[in-house]
Amino acid sequence: MKESPLVFTNGTEIYKSLAKGYKKHKQGFFIMAPSGTGKTHFVKNQKDKNWMDGDAVWTAAGAHPNGAWWTEGVEAINKIDLRCDVITIEAKKLGFWILGASNVWLAPDASVLPQWETNKKYVIIREQGHYDGGAKSGDFAQVLGHRRFIRTHAKKHKVPIFKSINEATDYLKKLYKQKFRE
Repeated sequence: MKESPLVFTNGTEIYKSLAKGYKKHKQGFFIMAPSGTGKTHFVKNQKDKNWMDGDAVWTAAGAHPNGAWWTEGVEAINKIDLRCDVITIEAKKLGFWILGASNVWLAPDASVLPQWETNKKYVIIREQGHYDGGAKSGDFAQVLGHRRFIRTHAKKHKVPIFKSINEATDYLKKLYKQKFRE
């Protein structure tokens, strides 16, 4: 991965472009889940475009570099995830609902940790079918490490943990409706 020097810039056009494909709400949310939990599948198959794949906003904003950056080691991953935290905060302020795996310090609104056997199955299905990025079966040790981080991070920040993307999105949607009476 070749590093480029970064700058902060006005992201108005990036977020306007994302708003053409995804609904903005009165409150943003972020759900954190490791690779191979069905985030992209959920986003692609939702009826209403409420939830955005974090990769879309992070790539559009330049927080995610091109290529398989997640194979570059812990130092590179942490640096990229720090940038993603900043972008996630901005996207949440604008009312976007985001599903993603990139995070270092930002407390998500919910986390998803399916049973390990389910997580492995999803990775293998994606790898053998239409591979669109993320962990492969050879990366199970890395996924297990990420799952440990997510569990510890969730406990530290008192973030609820769910077994599926559907459970987590339903929970946050219910909270949203209660708060805004929608």
